[in-house]
Amino acid sequence: MTAELVRGQNHPLSQARLEIRISAGTPIVAAAALGDENGRIHGVDWVAHPGAPTQPGLEVSRQAAADHRLAVDLDAVTDAVHRVSVLLALPAPGGGPGPVRFGSVAAPFVAVTGLDGSEVATYTITGLEAESAVVALELYRRQGAWKVRAVGQGYAGGLAELLTDQGLPEAVPLAGSIHEAVAKGLARSVQAPPPRQADGDRSRQAAAPAFGPDQGGTAPQGSPGPAQPPYGGQQTGGPGQDGPRPVHGGTGAVDPSAATGGGPVNYSHPRRQTSAPPPPPPAAPPAQPGRPAQPVAGDATGWSMEERLYNQVWGMFEDLARTTAAYRSAVDFAESRMDKELEQALSDPRSRIGGQGDAAREAARARQAQLVGQAREALDRDLAQLVAEAEVVEPALPPAFARWDNPAWHAYRVPMEIPMALRLGDLRLPEAERIRIPMLLRLPLERGLWIDSGRTESFDGTFTDAHDMRRLAMETAVAHAARLLAVYPAGEFTVHVIDPAGSGAQALAPLTQTGVLAAPPAQGAAGVTDVLGRLTQRVDLVQMALRGGAPDALPPGLDTSQQLLIVNDFPHGFDDRAVNQLRYLADEGPSVGVHLMMVADRQESAGYGPLLDPLWRSLLRLTAVPDDHLADPWVGHAWTYEPPVVPPGSQVLHQVLTQVAAASRAWNR
Repeated sequence: MTAELVRGQNHPLSQARLEIRISAGTPIVAAAALGDENGRIHGVDWVAHPGAPTQPGLEVSRQAAADHRLAVDLDAVTDAVHRVSVLLALPAPGGGPGPVRFGSVAAPFVAVTGLDGSEVATYTITGLEAESAVVALELYRRQGAWKVRAVGQGYAGGLAELLTDQGLPEAVPLAGSIHEAVAKGLARSVQAPPPRQADGDRSRQAAAPAFGPDQGGTAPQGSPGPAQPPYGGQQTGGPGQDGPRPVHGGTGAVDPSAATGGGPVNYSHPRRQTSAPPPPPPAAPPAQPGRPAQPVAGDATGWSMEERLYNQVWGMFEDLARTTAAYRSAVDFAESRMDKELEQALSDPRSRIGGQGDAAREAARARQAQLVGQAREALDRDLAQLVAEAEVVEPALPPAFARWDNPAWHAYRVPMEIPMALRLGDLRLPEAERIRIPMLLRLPLERGLWIDSGRTESFDGTFTDAHDMRRLAMETAVAHAARLLAVYPAGEFTVHVIDPAGSGAQALAPLTQTGVLAAPPAQGAAGVTDVLGRLTQRVDLVQMALRGGAPDALPPGLDTSQQLLIVNDFPHGFDDRAVNQLRYLADEGPSVGVHLMMVADRQESAGYGPLLDPLWRSLLRLTAVPDDHLADPWVGHAWTYEPPVVPPGSQVLHQVLTQVAAASRAWNR
């Protein structure tokens, strides 16, 4: 399982030969520095950079590029080396056109991978502003073992300031030689991808060959291009998505018939003879003169309609985020300009009274209103295009991506394979009330969910009774669980419920009445102990089997399907042992298919103090009422999350779960 690091977090490394993969969206300089136990660089020969790309155990790129691969062999570094720091910098202003600070470009994404492309740890470097150089991460030796730590330390003074801070005496001349080497190689440097046109491809190209949902994909997860979602994180064409898979060839495999028959040699890869590029996306109808092209559902690149729609949804998310950011920036500029003009006009005491001062104030306000009006006009134009796109995309979404009121659920059948992602609700911004972006989370889940039942005041200011809030939270959890059950093939997803006091019986009725639960909801302290004990044992057994390289050695009868545990009314019925088991499941369960969904008010467990802080941080917080608590890492918007709502009086939940239960019974015969 890939570890998605945040600043300061570390993760153990189990192998010595690694690749550091970097994706920045704009040409940057990549280097690596060796340090002693105190992090000091002892000389220029301790730094691998474009002018000297190889050092013992290190090899870096020779030029500036939007994507880099750095080779690291920790066994090849000397005993004096205790730290390997990965350094990123923007090319010097004289080295060619480009940005001069990281705050004006997409957040760089760094992934530590094995030689087979499997991701060990990833880190998206956010929060940079005026910095032009940054220590991205470091590999460090601790008690004979190596670990990786996310650093993200930026320097406004560039490479010279960074290297000086690392204790290198020749920092300034070395920084100059690095930028000189970059300038000489500018002609062969890899430029940033061209900006996407309005009707162009929304998916991002591959930067890493690892596969797996939210565990690599063909481009790094969570790179600002995206993927993944602030909300759970992970991403290539958007937060947490895989981009188009390239067709590889030319490995030197010889066609046997050619060898015997004297024909031409076929150098295509024998395992990829049936590979074919994805079919082209549907074409948009010709646009009328002077009007934008009509949107088409599935016009993004992908190997299936599902993948195209997934990429298109996150393209819409990016478009809305960027156009709103541009509008807010324009409004801020208009406000600051007006303030400056008023300050200048009123700096002379003689102009503070009389008609001259009033005229200056009116002129400043008029210019501010004009600028805001122009920004709003541009925003409305972009929103109109997004609304038109949403109107064709929403009806075309498959059940896993669709709202509960989508007609796709009327034709629902239990699937044969899991989809790419799952819809957990909608996202919107206050400037764009007309459009809702589906919030898609990659499958299988990589972190648990927390449905917060503690809020009593909704986003619009209305007050919700605490009892009603707990009921709404449990109904939201049931809707999420029902969707998870619906998108997995028969027999591949199992749901357990812990409801110690039985307070969630009414909300749980769709699950209990249709028979999709593995067992009736566990009640009382004994029920809590039993369910947690069985799931904890399952995690231990699967982990031991995987670590021992014997996944087939699991006990007979062990349920190997994905497991979801819904916990209601926490911490009622939980003793200290049960709390520790819950934390263990939240931390270790997702890697072996055991997932947690908490319906809880954090304040009610305040008596445990900081003991439970890691639990809440490990879960993706969702709400039962609209709330602006989700933020994206690209432009920092606070997105309003709207939970999924089953239409009043609708039987869609009961009908879907009835089909799931019937398919599960047939599977278990």
